[in-house]
Amino acid sequence: MENKEMQEQDVVRLPLIGDPAPAFKAKTTMGPLNFPEDYKGKWVILFSHPADFTPVCTTEFMTFAVMQEEFRKLNTELIGLSIDSIYAHIAWLRTIKEKIEFKGMKNVEVNFPVIEDLKMDVSRKFGMVQPNASTTQAVRAVFIMDPDAKVRAILYYPLSTGRNMDEIKRMIIAMQKADREQIATPANWQPGEDVIVPPPGSCGTAKERVESQDENTYCLDWFMCFRKETN
Repeated sequence: MENKEMQEQDVVRLPLIGDPAPAFKAKTTMGPLNFPEDYKGKWVILFSHPADFTPVCTTEFMTFAVMQEEFRKLNTELIGLSIDSIYAHIAWLRTIKEKIEFKGMKNVEVNFPVIEDLKMDVSRKFGMVQPNASTTQAVRAVFIMDPDAKVRAILYYPLSTGRNMDEIKRMIIAMQKADREQIATPANWQPGEDVIVPPPGSCGTAKERVESQDENTYCLDWFMCFRKETN
């Protein structure tokens, strides 16, 4: 009975989409980090990996590092995390830079902070430790937070599957566009493609809908209208 009560006390509610992201302070490869204070006005991608010196994680870190400036152009910063020490992180990142070549990427220097989370404090706050996968490693989790430090997207990958960084970038672009223009994006949307505009308050035929909108709007039915992207 006591063990059950202790386990219940240790359970931390996973932050959900729309929730304020949990605040935390941590040691990283680039010095102390205070989230969200250090990232005011920024979008943030916080991602966990199972362990340093593992092959899938190495390919992910190299890809994120190469794309870091692309994310920064989207006002987005990267933060990595695993349940490893600063010393392990530094040794691993040095090995990546000096020895690893993957898909034409070589001499890759990781210039975003990687959190030391030996006590699993941050991992537990974000639900990154999932006992049925591993009790000693974080799963491949991705949390995307907006400039107000609210959780906007959550992705989980199994230990065996590497993440798609282009998809993460696409999500950032889509969410920023939706915030800015009050639109939605359809399945498989790519930047520059037509977007979905919210339906009006009253129903009508597709023809009536088109006539009530500007020339860049077209409808497939009363509930489904698109705006042509002209840029």
